[in-house]
Amino acid sequence: MAKKNSTVFVCNECGYESPKWLGKCPACGEWNSFFEEKVVGSTSSSSKDKSKPKAEIIKLNEVEKKETYRLKTGVEELDRVLGGGFVQGSLTLLGGEPGIGKSTLILQICDNVKVDGKILYVSGEESAEQIKIRADRLGIKNDNVLFLAETDIDNVDIAIEKSGAKFVIIDSVQTMYSEDITSAPGSVSQVREITARIMKMCKQTGITTIIIGHVTKDGNIAGPRVLEHMVDTVLYLEGERYFSYRILRGVKNRFGSTNEIGMFEMQSEGLVEIKNPSELLISERDGNPAGSVIVVSLEGTRALILEMQALATQTVFGMPRRNANGIDYNRLTLLMAVLEKRAGMNFSSQDVYINLVGGIKVNEPALDLGIIIAAASSFKNVSIKEDVVVIGEVGLTGEVRSVNMIEKRIKEAEKLGYKTCIIPESNKKLLKEKFKLDIIGVKNIIDAMKYLGLK
Repeated sequence: MAKKNSTVFVCNECGYESPKWLGKCPACGEWNSFFEEKVVGSTSSSSKDKSKPKAEIIKLNEVEKKETYRLKTGVEELDRVLGGGFVQGSLTLLGGEPGIGKSTLILQICDNVKVDGKILYVSGEESAEQIKIRADRLGIKNDNVLFLAETDIDNVDIAIEKSGAKFVIIDSVQTMYSEDITSAPGSVSQVREITARIMKMCKQTGITTIIIGHVTKDGNIAGPRVLEHMVDTVLYLEGERYFSYRILRGVKNRFGSTNEIGMFEMQSEGLVEIKNPSELLISERDGNPAGSVIVVSLEGTRALILEMQALATQTVFGMPRRNANGIDYNRLTLLMAVLEKRAGMNFSSQDVYINLVGGIKVNEPALDLGIIIAAASSFKNVSIKEDVVVIGEVGLTGEVRSVNMIEKRIKEAEKLGYKTCIIPESNKKLLKEKFKLDIIGVKNIIDAMKYLGLK
């Protein structure tokens, strides 16, 4: 049957389609995000090829399980996030802000990955000379690494087949285009088509592929949300621009857990793995100042010892300021209200600043008690002992509630030589292991403050 061309308006943020232009996307709420694209459709469903072989229905219990083969990357932090390495024939999406270290990490993987074949690096943004300069700085000497500067996905397919590569990097998916789609590179239709073709190639040939994705101002990978649904694994490389620490976080993983994180430090020779992040994050703690306390956060299955700092000072305006760095601002305002109501501290006349040292961002309630103690310590100008660790969630009535994986948190504190650990009473009753440090159970914030001499 004859085909006809039609026009559709697509939201560049979420992929929502509309027959006409809209100022605001009804799906994601973005303004001025609709772009016109031409689509080709059939005038009749009879044009479909009815001679195609159909899939057979089989019993799930009769499916033969194949052994999953993983490629070790040579970077232990990355291997742990992936669940043991890249699964052969998988498609991984790596996202992160510009300059965060995505290309650096990829080149380090190319130098160390244990793959039986060639490695092809396809770049649509940088020339071979630019990649070579970075490779020399990082000391990359792997002769199996090939380079291709190309943006046409058809030419990329031909190059992959011709080179016989078993490991492919596409940098980035937003620069690739297909001539079958009339829209510009980076548009919703192009990104969706390119990803679908790469995924088909991975599954049919068993080639392990990594695609790098740009991120939006909100920190999400640019393009339609369906992009993250199509790939097997989604990794985000995070970190503050003015801090050297980087966190690799698994957002989606079809072959493993999404709870793990990997920690790196950006140095002149590239991203260096941090084997013991807890010791590094508190290494510069000097003395025992008021307003400082040690807390334990859990990122995946890894416990991190962090220093929580607070500064309470008399406000010079009618409305006191609240400033949170590394924690949720709304959580801070809530906890200050709890302190004022339940502990009788007049924070309505105090500016309160909270800082989680090291540029780490944590969004879990187990740090609540640490925020309370640090703020009260600064308000009273009373120091907390250096060997004390504080763990617990705080409710609106001032009660200290239980947190998950408490034994793993206590073990991390014990390993670094801390002598006392203040935890929720409900957690203490359920402890099965014996620890060398003193475990203090508290029911509410008043009990914790009395023990530490703040009340």
